[in-house]
Amino acid sequence: NHMVDHSAALDNAFAALADPTRRAILRRLAAGEAPVTELARPFDVSLQAVSKHIAALERAGLVRRRRQGREHLLALNSAPLRTVAQWISFYQRFWETRIDALARLVEQSPGDPEPAEPPEPTGRRRAPAATKSPHPSPRSNDHAPKPRTRRRR
Repeated sequence: NHMVDHSAALDNAFAALADPTRRAILRRLAAGEAPVTELARPFDVSLQAVSKHIAALERAGLVRRRRQGREHLLALNSAPLRTVAQWISFYQRFWETRIDALARLVEQSPGDPEPAEPPEPTGRRRAPAATKSPHPSPRSNDHAPKPRTRRRR
């Protein structure tokens, strides 16, 4: 299933990006290919610990490894970052649309009879507006304080 594969790729990328050591490794690799020993140098952890971080980056597809003699060289693979950026961009557009609609509502003059409707989000239908107000009527006893119940000891 393509959707499940896409979701797993995003999960792996976000899991890899969640760690500051891994982000620092990616930042270094953005400057160019590097051997594992060079990537491990700035961190106050063992080479084995850095190797585990690199393995997480490889699982996410963010890093490519090649061997040159006895040395393992790593390079950044930006394709999964593009997938993450596209996912974030979708939700950025979604929220910008909502914020723009809220701004239009706030900017309306008090004499306007109807609030502006926000545009429909892509791919989803909005539920019909409720006919009953969610706020209790001032004449209603719904807002009266509830009697206290005794706690058992």
